[in-house]
Amino acid sequence: MTQHVRDLMTSQLVTVEPQASVTAVALKMRDENIGAVLVTEGDELRGLVSDRDLVVRVLAEGGDPEQKTVASACSDDLVTVTPDEDLDRAVQLMREHSDRRLSVIEGGHPVGIVSLGDMAIERDAQSALGDISAAKPNQ
Repeated sequence: MTQHVRDLMTSQLVTVEPQASVTAVALKMRDENIGAVLVTEGDELRGLVSDRDLVVRVLAEGGDPEQKTVASACSDDLVTVTPDEDLDRAVQLMREHSDRRLSVIEGGHPVGIVSLGDMAIERDAQSALGDISAAKPNQ
């Protein structure tokens, strides 16, 4: 039976606007216990920022994270899928683009995120990645 992105995607979106400070985004990630946030203007997707983006594109460059906006850190060259696409297609796109997360778009608007961890849990929960992805984080 074919699985679709809709079957695994996280649909409770956490979003920020492009002018949000990097510090505010990092706090939101901590408070929500997530590793990526969608960057939106209104209901239009502008980018995705991950915890890694914050480290590599902001902290490593120096400067005040309170003064830097998420627009300077987010990935705006997004690879997206629709909720009705096959999971195999999502995996293929992740491989081709070396992405760990894909934004899920429907009708031009973000409706979810599907991650490598989501797929690992579904396809092989006993694998190292599946086991780690399913584990409750240490707080």
